[in-house]
Amino acid sequence: MAIDTTAPEAPLGAAPPPAAPAPHRPVWLQQNVLTAIVLAVAGFALGHWAGNRIAGGYPNVAGASGENEVAICLSLGLGVLGWLLGIGALNYPIAKMFGREAIQEPYNPSWTRFFKFSTDHKVVGVQYFFGVITFFFTAGLLAMAIRTELLYPTNHLIGPGTYIEIVGEHGTMMMMMASSAVVGPLGNYLVPLMIGARRTAFPRIEATSFWLFTAGYLVILTALPFGGFPTGWTGYAPLQTQASGGMDSYLVGFAVIGLGMILAGFNLIATIIHYRAPGMTWARVPVFVWSILATSALLALATPTLVTAGLFGILDRTAQTAFYVNERGGSSFLWENLFWFFGHPEVYIMALPGFGIVAEILPVFTRKPVFAYRVATAGMFGVALLSFFVWQHHLFQSGINPDMRPLYMLTTELISIPTGFIYLVTLGTLWRARIRFEVPMLFALGMLFNFLIGGVTGVFLSDVPVDVTVHGSFFVMAHFHYTIMGGLIFALFAGIYYWTPKVTGRQFDQRLGKIHFWCMFVFFNCTFFPLFILGLLGMPRRVFTYAANLQFLNDFSSVSAYLLGTSFLIFVANFIWTIVIEPRPAPANPWGSLGLEWQTPTPVPYYNFERIPVVMNDPYHYAEADADPVADISLPPPAVAMNRPPAAQAIEP
Repeated sequence: MAIDTTAPEAPLGAAPPPAAPAPHRPVWLQQNVLTAIVLAVAGFALGHWAGNRIAGGYPNVAGASGENEVAICLSLGLGVLGWLLGIGALNYPIAKMFGREAIQEPYNPSWTRFFKFSTDHKVVGVQYFFGVITFFFTAGLLAMAIRTELLYPTNHLIGPGTYIEIVGEHGTMMMMMASSAVVGPLGNYLVPLMIGARRTAFPRIEATSFWLFTAGYLVILTALPFGGFPTGWTGYAPLQTQASGGMDSYLVGFAVIGLGMILAGFNLIATIIHYRAPGMTWARVPVFVWSILATSALLALATPTLVTAGLFGILDRTAQTAFYVNERGGSSFLWENLFWFFGHPEVYIMALPGFGIVAEILPVFTRKPVFAYRVATAGMFGVALLSFFVWQHHLFQSGINPDMRPLYMLTTELISIPTGFIYLVTLGTLWRARIRFEVPMLFALGMLFNFLIGGVTGVFLSDVPVDVTVHGSFFVMAHFHYTIMGGLIFALFAGIYYWTPKVTGRQFDQRLGKIHFWCMFVFFNCTFFPLFILGLLGMPRRVFTYAANLQFLNDFSSVSAYLLGTSFLIFVANFIWTIVIEPRPAPANPWGSLGLEWQTPTPVPYYNFERIPVVMNDPYHYAEADADPVADISLPPPAVAMNRPPAAQAIEP
């Protein structure tokens, strides 16, 4: 789909008229979540039947527990296709294939729009938010099962096979959730508002990325009834080719979610480059938008490697190829290299948006401009570039050529330099500031504290002797959780508390919000800091038994994990009570932000801006009393801005 550059019928800069209502459809022809579920189940059954007919007589396609691998993969693939057909994601391409115009659903202001295929970026952002929360709480329940099993060193509630299945399912869900935790809800909702656009560049692609995200979640869930996968979230060969049918769910799920990540990244890149409002030069782009641009570049460039690696794995299990089978000329090292070539940029797919949120919040609550704005943006792209040159530090213990170790140790330590630039920018913004300790600011400060611990321990892990010593131990797991959960999740909650008044027109109870922060911050550190000690004492990951002298630290961590889980229930209670049951109206701009997104009405209208704003200043001039406003939404945009016609903002009919 090309970017629409045709002149709108409405006056320049004015909101185009809404599309004509589409013909009413009978209930059985309406496309929504229920229809998607029905067609997904039908596709799953059809794929299973077809797979057994096609390959039922070939014993070579039988998995470790006797399943027909072709039937499983085909059923999952057709199930995803049925899901997309039922939700309406394929209406446009199918109609074009037959030379017809797709039926456009009329704008639906009711709550049912969140259960349908919508081209409104604000609806997609809200859909992503609840999808991410569902992912997060599902994986969190699995984490509680892990910590419950680790309460006792030798008395076990579940067997070793079930334990590793739960560990793998937890890690896979958390990683896939975290990859879209910020880009999905906040990126899709806020980026058009922050750059003065009426929509994203490709609304259908944006909506499709979300429904692929949910389809991937459902596919990964099917791994449990298929016997799970014994590889952990990394899917290492040769265990991959020896596993039961749950491994197919892992590979197909990764491929489906990966495709959604590619589409989301491509759409946001096009939006930020081509849809900035007149006057929004690159020096006036908000830091959060810069972080989304860098993250989207990683999504678009790194994720195809994961999808390709998953396709190779599916072919090994169904078509008897040998990409990862050492005995037949393949190499299990190929999976490790492909996986981590995506996997380490993925770490920064999670970290960079978190820093973008924090850098957006700090100036508001310190009433200071962003310190060294250009250094922050340069640091983000420096991290994005170097993240492609460090992946083999995950393979220090794999038997790779020892001569390669110094190179990857150097590149891993070098990436701490642009990361440090970003961190120093946040500290410079805080320097000698009069801070307002509101709930979003508390979570932003918590993110900085946690990420510092994760970053310092990461420098140790980049050193070959240390990595060889603690590789595969709880030390690595603690580092990873401090970097991702301690960084990304705290930043995500900072963004949720900060932008909820803009999204809903309602505000969280601040006292409950502070209780949520302190419980989450204290119990997070009580849960994961002891794991550094356990790792140094030699406790390995993904093993459900351990030495008796390590029980106290494991029990302390498990009890803290239960309390950490309880802290999230405080957030849920706060959300249900103050946003849903007894709404608390929020002021139009409760934090006094200068951001362009706060200049729109609340709730944000369908077209975002009645007239495309003309940007006159950056959004961080808090210390300048006589500075120009950020934008003027009453002026008509100039004929040429940013080397593109303003008509590119036209709403698609």
